[in-house]
Amino acid sequence: MNTPIPETLNMLVLTLTAAGAVFLLLFLVMYARLHAFIALMVVSILAGLFSGMPVKKIIETMQEGMAGTLGFLAIVVALGAMFGRILHETGALEQIAIKLINCFGEKRTNLAIGITGLICALPLFFDVAIVLLIGIVFTITNRLGGNVVKTAIPLFAGVAAAAAFLLPGPTPMLVASQMNADFGWMILIGVCAAIPAMLIAGPLFGNFISQHVFIALPENYQGNESKKDKMPSFMFSLLIVLFPLALVGLKTLSSYFLVKGSDAEHWLEFIGHPFIALLLACLLAIYGLGLRYGMNREKVMEICSAAIQPAGIILLITGAGGVFKQVLVNSGVGPVLGNALMNTGLPIALACFVLAAAVRIIQGSATVACLTTIGLILPVINELGYSGAQLAALAVCISGGSIVLSHVNDSGFWLFSKFTGATEGQTLKTWTLMETILGTVGAIIGMLFFIFL
Repeated sequence: MNTPIPETLNMLVLTLTAAGAVFLLLFLVMYARLHAFIALMVVSILAGLFSGMPVKKIIETMQEGMAGTLGFLAIVVALGAMFGRILHETGALEQIAIKLINCFGEKRTNLAIGITGLICALPLFFDVAIVLLIGIVFTITNRLGGNVVKTAIPLFAGVAAAAAFLLPGPTPMLVASQMNADFGWMILIGVCAAIPAMLIAGPLFGNFISQHVFIALPENYQGNESKKDKMPSFMFSLLIVLFPLALVGLKTLSSYFLVKGSDAEHWLEFIGHPFIALLLACLLAIYGLGLRYGMNREKVMEICSAAIQPAGIILLITGAGGVFKQVLVNSGVGPVLGNALMNTGLPIALACFVLAAAVRIIQGSATVACLTTIGLILPVINELGYSGAQLAALAVCISGGSIVLSHVNDSGFWLFSKFTGATEGQTLKTWTLMETILGTVGAIIGMLFFIFL
């Protein structure tokens, strides 16, 4: 006859398993220099074993976690990558940047750069957006003279705000889908979080920190004027960038002015699903931009193929993060830690932010921090019956926590350092503080929405 394990001892074992899994993940990635995908898979298996899961259940959970994550994200990432690359290659993103900078004038250039990053990064991965837009920073710094910090911080803040809070970005899309949040509310709350967070962490903080940290233009910098003979107009470029957002938002609005269950509502729900919205946006970019502005079909297909190649490793690591999340849920670690967190008396929105921030600081990846937090908090949330709007607010809180205190275990830290020429100390004073301000402000706005919804 098996003796039952006391509940207190079981909670202790599961808590130690979760803590040990996160610290082991940190060790494998940072010190053992193991690839993040392999490290996540190894830690997921060990977490399942130490939590007492049957070995057969561990394998089933790994398949469930990978399929549940990539079943949604793979389509979004592939279509978003192609959409963004065509916008770049045709000069649409460049047109938006040029127009905004001209409209705001030289004195408010840093504000224009922040808005440029926010808008142009909507269809792009964070690192891809930085690669494509960093030239704007150097061009403006070279033209106006001065400090790279003052122009780089607003750009990075705008791109990071879009990557953390705005659909159709892969991470907020993933968080919203895993949380079963309402996508329309996710757009509204995300915009309300991203704009003030970007303004405070970008232009305002950039002006302040540029008085204390100076970074000169890279020695090998050379001006690069656009060589495109034919470019789309600013308005047309902006409309195409915002097109998928409009479709997703229309889906939510339809529930307020259409008869529930009608054919019209069903069609708007279909068209407004992120899969269809991004597919239509991609087709519009191919035919409305690519072919219309001088590209032949072979060139368009070449761009699309090149765009999705770098997405493979991103999908694998994200899928492995989904495996880790699912192991935490199915092993019982998630419910135990989630309930323990609730027993501390922390409000649920603040708990989401704190958990995501803790995991982010320990292991670096914002996406993995989001997925791990969802795995820990979802069992509690499911029992409380929150609305889709409230879940969207909690998703924003998680996203905010997942980007604070970026340091040497985060690829974004090194991306900023590499492209701007900042030392590690300068990067901590600029990039790390900017990310912390951005995530905290965005999360606070998410908490306010959660309170009043």
